[in-house]
Amino acid sequence: MTVEHRPWRGVLVATALPLNDDLTVDHDKYAEHCAWLVENGCDGVVPNGSLGEYQVLTPEERARVVETAVAAIGGARVMPGVAAYGSAESRRWAEQARDAGCTSVMLLPPNAYRADERSVLAHYEEVARAGIPVVAYNNPIDTKVDLVPELLAKLHGEGYIRAVKEFSGDVRRAYQLAELAPELDLLIGADDVLLELAVAGAKGWVAGYPNALPAASVELYHAAVDGDLGTAKKLYEQLHPLLRWDSKVEFVQAIKLSMDIVGRPGGRCRPPRMPLLSEQEAAVRSATEKAVAAGLA
Repeated sequence: MTVEHRPWRGVLVATALPLNDDLTVDHDKYAEHCAWLVENGCDGVVPNGSLGEYQVLTPEERARVVETAVAAIGGARVMPGVAAYGSAESRRWAEQARDAGCTSVMLLPPNAYRADERSVLAHYEEVARAGIPVVAYNNPIDTKVDLVPELLAKLHGEGYIRAVKEFSGDVRRAYQLAELAPELDLLIGADDVLLELAVAGAKGWVAGYPNALPAASVELYHAAVDGDLGTAKKLYEQLHPLLRWDSKVEFVQAIKLSMDIVGRPGGRCRPPRMPLLSEQEAAVRSATEKAVAAGLA
């Protein structure tokens, strides 16, 4: 019997997207960034997630971002976000990812309105027809649709999803999900609950802050899932002043600023995202400089 390939396991970085001064996408820098992340121990990338500002990309840009990542590190390491307002559009993005050589995709529930359970099931059923494994993304804070454990178990039981990026922040759900759907892989979805979800049995991390600090983040993840709590707790305490920004409204700006500080291509965001307020910038800068001084960059 062959072991099932689960490319969403490990540390997959929800990549920030480098932009030129005129706010066009810098694909060369993006390709280099994807390669750098893998060189520093990350298992893959997730382009076109919220951190990648997918909502403000044109269809042409969005497709090329996926193709750029695949060309840089190979399709097996690339799990694009395929969120869209309509199920047909999400399915088309899943098909584009499949045809580009990717082996899994990540999908939010319907997010143009507060969808009911029947709509959520129909949405994931439609995208699953693309024939590529789907990882659900539960982000009830931003989408107003909560993929509670019972609903996730139903989606998994129907064969529509294989894993879930869990961003609710409620770590208690991990244990209920393991009881209801033991074969459904739980992925850490918010950087600032990494240790808690790793201890609870998470199989991967769809991560934000490794964009700036990949090696230290990968070390933290492996220590946590391997049960080396001494190492993990120390690193977690050192990194948490940064990791908690992943759960704030300004997470894209914060992570890009940290990238700038450590010499990575962070830069500006497209509107309507605004630059950090001066006090926010000072807090991110201080926490990043402390991490650098501690040898974590």
